[in-house]
Amino acid sequence: MTARKRVGVLISGRGSNMVSLAHAAQADDYPAEIAIVASNVPDAPGLARAREFGIKTATVDHKLFDDRAGFERALHMVLKDANIDLLCNAGFLRLLTKDFVDAWLDRQLNIHPSLLPAYKGLHTHERVIADGTRISGATVHFVRTEMDAGPIVAQAAVPVLSNDSADTLAARVLDAEHALYPHALALVAGGKARVVDERVVHAGDATTSASLMSPQLLVPNAG
Repeated sequence: MTARKRVGVLISGRGSNMVSLAHAAQADDYPAEIAIVASNVPDAPGLARAREFGIKTATVDHKLFDDRAGFERALHMVLKDANIDLLCNAGFLRLLTKDFVDAWLDRQLNIHPSLLPAYKGLHTHERVIADGTRISGATVHFVRTEMDAGPIVAQAAVPVLSNDSADTLAARVLDAEHALYPHALALVAGGKARVVDERVVHAGDATTSASLMSPQLLVPNAG
C-alpha cells in the first residue's frame, strides 16, 4: 500500500463529520490519516473529540488577528508544519480568501447539507421544506472562493418526508454526511477522483451508483 495522505480537518464546533473521518481512518486499508484537527474556536468541542482519537490538535483563534489574511497565514503555517497533503472542512465557519483557497487548490474538500448546486448557503433544510422539495442530501466538493461552489466529488440523496421538520430532515442528512465524507475522502486520497477542467473525473470513468449505509451515493464505490 502506498503512503497514506496526511489530512488536516478544520472545525469550528462539535466536529461530528471529523469524528466520522477519524473512525474511517482507523482502518488499515484507508488511504488517508487524520494528522491534525485545527479550529478557529479555542473551546470547540471537536478538539476534545480529536484528542480522544490521539489526533494532534491546534487552535488558531481568528479573533486574535486584525484581518482574515493574518489569520489565514497563521493557519496555513500550522498545516504546513504538520506536512498536510489534503484539507477537509468539517463545520468550519469561516469564509476563506482567494489566497488561501489558491494555496490549497484541488487539495481542500468541503461538505454541504444539500444536493449542490441547489440550496447553497444557510438555513438549507428550512428552505428545502418550504419549497416542497422531495429529495435532499449532502455534497462533498472541492473548495473554491465562491461559497458552496467547486467541483463535486460525491453526493448522497435522502428523502424529504411529508412530516419532516427542519430538525428531523437535518438529522437524516447528517447521517448521510457521516457516510459520504469518508467515502469522498477515500476517493480523493486514493487517487480515484481528480479535477480536470473544473469537473471531477473518477477512475475508470465509472457511471454506476453504489450504496453505502442508508443514503444513495451518486458516485461509484471507492473500492
